[in-house]
Amino acid sequence: MTALTTQQVEQLHTAARAAQARAHAPYSRFRVGAAVLDESGRIHAGCNVENAAYPLGMCAEALAIATMVREGGRSVRGLLVVGEGEHLVTPCGGCRQRLREFASDATPVLVADLERVRAQFTLGELLPASFGPENLA
Repeated sequence: MTALTTQQVEQLHTAARAAQARAHAPYSRFRVGAAVLDESGRIHAGCNVENAAYPLGMCAEALAIATMVREGGRSVRGLLVVGEGEHLVTPCGGCRQRLREFASDATPVLVADLERVRAQFTLGELLPASFGPENLA
């Protein structure tokens, strides 16, 4: 696993919490924030944005990745997701595949609540034997 520094984890957590506070979740009331660290050390955050037509909603992780790409980032070096509740809020299957487009199996994926990181995985642990860009090379 590519290690993140304590400072990077704190910055990701701060950015994800700030994004979570801006989530648009009027239907589920389940607010999620996410932040990615790119290859240049920049942090890009996103929040979930729900829509009355449920399939049109957007996950926090998807928005964070899209923001990274918009800002010129091309590689995810780490991801932190903030959610509340008893259970861990890990990326959904679609977001795991989105991450795979920009991250390696060794990329750390941290899961946190408002106070602390609760668990850490690699993308490979969350999406084993994945299909990625190299499959199309």
